[in-house]
Amino acid sequence: MPKMKMKTHKGAKKRFKITASGKFLQQRGVRGNKRNRPSRSQRAWGKGHPISPANRRLLQRALPYGLE
Repeated sequence: MPKMKMKTHKGAKKRFKITASGKFLQQRGVRGNKRNRPSRSQRAWGKGHPISPANRRLLQRALPYGLE
C-alpha cells in the first residue's frame, strides 16, 4: 500500500513565509479596510514579522513541504 502524502494547510500557506535559513515569518492580520488605518500600520503590512519559537513545531506540521 502506498504511503499517504501529508496535506498542506492552505490557510497557513497564505499567511506565512519560510526564509532560506528556515525561519517562519508572518503577515499582519489587519488588511481589510485600508482607508481607515494609519499609514504606519499600512507600511508594516508588506513586511514579515518573525513568529515565536514555540509555534514553530505547529507550523512545520501545517506546512510539511515548505511553501512550494
